[in-house]
Amino acid sequence: MSKRGSDFLYHWISEHLPDTPIIDPVLMVIDMATDAKRAAESEGIPGQEMDEEIGAIYEFIMRDLR
Repeated sequence: MSKRGSDFLYHWISEHLPDTPIIDPVLMVIDMATDAKRAAESEGIPGQEMDEEIGAIYEFIMRDLR
């Protein structure tokens, strides 16, 4: 993932992590990764750039949940 992509994800996830208890963490991570990718695309970061490391998006979110 590019520096631009990882910077975007870091800030987006920080702003969008729920403050409430997480009932289904797997579903939440999938939803957040999808929403983050859409948001990145709307900011001009190509989906392909995010797809190159989609596994990293899930790992990035899971790491922030700990």
